[in-house]
Amino acid sequence: MQTEKRRNSKKIMSEQSSKDPLLLFTGRATAYLAKDIAEIYGKPLGNSQVLQYADGEFQPSFEQNIRGCDVFIIQSTFAPSDNLMELLMYVDAAKRASAKKIIAVIPYFGFARQDRKDKPRVPISAKLIADLLHAVGITRIITIDLHADQIQGFFDVPVDHLYASSIFIPYLRGLANDNFKLNDVLFASPDVGGTKRASEYAKKLGCGFVMCYKQRNKPNEVGVMQLIGDVKDKHVILVDDIVDTGSTLCKAAQVIMDNGAKSVRAMITHPVLSGNAVEKIENSVMEELIVTDTIPLRQVSAKIRALSVAPILSEAIRRVEANESIADFYEMAVSKKGLTIKF
Repeated sequence: MQTEKRRNSKKIMSEQSSKDPLLLFTGRATAYLAKDIAEIYGKPLGNSQVLQYADGEFQPSFEQNIRGCDVFIIQSTFAPSDNLMELLMYVDAAKRASAKKIIAVIPYFGFARQDRKDKPRVPISAKLIADLLHAVGITRIITIDLHADQIQGFFDVPVDHLYASSIFIPYLRGLANDNFKLNDVLFASPDVGGTKRASEYAKKLGCGFVMCYKQRNKPNEVGVMQLIGDVKDKHVILVDDIVDTGSTLCKAAQVIMDNGAKSVRAMITHPVLSGNAVEKIENSVMEELIVTDTIPLRQVSAKIRALSVAPILSEAIRRVEANESIADFYEMAVSKKGLTIKF
């Protein structure tokens, strides 16, 4: 009897020691992206499911042993709020199942536009979300193009903040031809808040940049817009982190063309595209809107091109697990063999 117990004990210990320490899981909202990440990484997604009740309540669960593992949970937190709740519940389940580390891979970090008090008696929702993630047991965050860099300071755990420029810039270089020369490119910010982002793009490609100054009548409604800088005979690239209703973007593109630009494109990381945003973009003077797949496109348009963030997220996961630096990751990730973007 004792001998049999010792054999079973050794068998269990052997199975645990041979168990893969890294497991990839996905929430329902980002399953389309997680499959690509897993394929590039070279391992299948873990077994999980969400039990849906008739009244709308749901219960995520891991359908395999995750004890002692580094668990990566891939889920963007775009609307509806169920996506955020599902992520929180997965993290709680992983903690209660004795996962060693719980890393949230959040391609699009929702509620990031509420990063400060811009008027009395309003929440700082980005900080609230950070507190919730920390409270349920997250040990690390991987995300792309936060609305404001200072949101990283809302977390008490490490934040790996990746940049979509490592995807957009190679794509822009691929566009270069006799009619579109990088020497004639200017980067533009559709508002004052994005000036730093536009200047960083301009610095990386040795181009200039201009800025659009806007005044809002109310949220999602643009009043007056003015252009600061000369765009005559230039190809202008508007850069920003989020396109929501598309009103600001389309108005900025029109102002730029009215001031003599040759063409206007936009590179926006997160395609929220609420309401009739796609229709506005199709009817605008923009030649192209380049976005990423951090949020799935709700509507197909000939003017919208989506590039995959799966290669840079897969490489970030690999480096985090291998305890490697990501300091040089922002410039070389998409050019590394095996991590090229499929256009």
